[in-house]
Amino acid sequence: MASTTTVTQAAPSAETILRLFPDIDTSSAELEGHDEEQIRLMDEVCIVLDNDDKPIGTASKKLCHLMTNIDKGLLHRAFSCFLFNDQNQLLLQQRASEKITFPDMWTNTCCSHPLGIPGETGSNLPDSIMGVKRAAQRKLEHELGIKKEQVPLEDFHFLTRIHYKAPSDGKWGEHEIDYILFIKANVDLDVNPNEVKDTKYVTPEELKKLFTDPSLKFTPWFKLICESMLFEWWEHLDSGLETYMNDEEIKRM
Repeated sequence: MASTTTVTQAAPSAETILRLFPDIDTSSAELEGHDEEQIRLMDEVCIVLDNDDKPIGTASKKLCHLMTNIDKGLLHRAFSCFLFNDQNQLLLQQRASEKITFPDMWTNTCCSHPLGIPGETGSNLPDSIMGVKRAAQRKLEHELGIKKEQVPLEDFHFLTRIHYKAPSDGKWGEHEIDYILFIKANVDLDVNPNEVKDTKYVTPEELKKLFTDPSLKFTPWFKLICESMLFEWWEHLDSGLETYMNDEEIKRM
């Protein structure tokens, strides 16, 4: 066991990525003109993966989200958190206009990345699940002002992983293995306007109606999850959700 741990810690590095992707695009020109805080967040270090969700290195959020690098195969770990209140309504957020990727789009409660920092990494599924739960707790507070005490780690339920690729515009996009987390909690919001433009609680019927409104745009991963699995999971939120939890298969979208 000890030798495995050593290898895991040594392998994920920026140098590894440059070796695996020698022609990676490290240009900063694409960031010009964007919001300063959002540019700063592009320096966060994401966990780069192989196709089976094994960490092979780390790279900045900027490098991971450039379509030029995504087209070369750069893949990173992410999570999508779905938070429901005691009436089983789902909390949606509209991403801020300042966001560099998918601005102004409606999506699930919180979508972000575990970082290459202690506590959020993992080379096996149980450790990786715990890492994304900690990342979800951190980002729920950063984006929506939800205190950690209102969303304890043990209340997050891991369902499955989806592997998908989606462009945002010509320059930016996503290529992720996305961990799906459900949590049921009544929370207090103190929204960060640099991250979130609006929020809304919806029932399944209300969400389906929103999808028919041509004036609204939704993130591609949220639409994928809704079209494939969300409504079935939602139906079993209070009874039978365990049937869908801890799925070890990666669903390729």
